[in-house]
Amino acid sequence: MTDIKINVLNKDNSITTLEAPTDMGLSLMEFLKGNDFDILATCGGMALCATCHVSVINGFEDLHEISDDEYAMLDTLPNITDTSRLACQLKLNDSMNNITVKLMGDGH
Repeated sequence: MTDIKINVLNKDNSITTLEAPTDMGLSLMEFLKGNDFDILATCGGMALCATCHVSVINGFEDLHEISDDEYAMLDTLPNITDTSRLACQLKLNDSMNNITVKLMGDGH
């Protein structure tokens, strides 16, 4: 499989489904930003700013384990959820097919 489906829960509760390539080494943050989603990505993907914070609505259990650095950054946020992740730390791969995320960062 070279493309997976990424679902984004919008502010109006509609879902945008995107085809995402898994063979380019993109992070979820880079992919969403490239599709004109409002993500600041201030630190450029270094897990230092949390402006790419997403809440994983569906598919959280399929993601790789969270790193200490990522958790430490998320732990500073007022709107952290049980399924919060930094989109910059999630490389697109086949196990993320049909994942649903809600943007929680400061891009809006």
